[in-house]
Amino acid sequence: MSATAKPKTEEDKIVRRKLSDQVLDRLRAMILNRELAPGDVMPSERALMERFGVGRPAVREALQSLHNSGLISINHGERSRVNEVSAATVLSQSDPIARLVLSAAPANLEHLKHARQMFELGMIRVAAQKATAADVAELWAIHAEQERQLGNATAFIEADMRFHIRLARMTENPIIVSVAEAMLGWLFEYHVGLLHWSGKEDVTLAEHARMIELIEAHDVEGAVAMMERHLERSAGVFEAKA
Repeated sequence: MSATAKPKTEEDKIVRRKLSDQVLDRLRAMILNRELAPGDVMPSERALMERFGVGRPAVREALQSLHNSGLISINHGERSRVNEVSAATVLSQSDPIARLVLSAAPANLEHLKHARQMFELGMIRVAAQKATAADVAELWAIHAEQERQLGNATAFIEADMRFHIRLARMTENPIIVSVAEAMLGWLFEYHVGLLHWSGKEDVTLAEHARMIELIEAHDVEGAVAMMERHLERSAGVFEAKA
């Protein structure tokens, strides 16, 4: 080794990237710059092979990676299509990891409950400010459906989730809607409600009805306070699995 030569480090090494990774980068760029727009059919494997000068395995691996990340949909017997990229796309891809994190330690469920409380208090504040007559009518319709499901715990819980997601939609913010849907889906995994709902369904219905009344009156602080009481009271129906 010469006097001026330096020992090799990991940063010095030139790493040869897989062809499939390079194809993946090119395809992502085509989607991001809208050369391939949502709903478009992806070019055939042969066309991509010719365009990038690579073999079929590299193209197929890149396409599968795009499918796994939610950027395209691959259906057997049909050409792949580009998906609409949204917050829902991102959250759906992170869903398995989020569930793993939540199951890793019991404390994470409590963190999720706390996060949901902070999120929904802000959500109902906006809903109460912006509520229209149509919004209120839909909330009452969901309330009536939930009431009809008394005795059917699973359907009752599903209607409960629809009520909270409808509040999220009243914010007219698609990111808030996507986060609400994801958060409620994660919590549903911990729902022990088939027993816990017994005798408490009427309380839930009464709390939802009061929230709707306060939203209809645009009583922002009253609606926030009611949601806070509702979440604190119902927190016990979510428990870590043994």
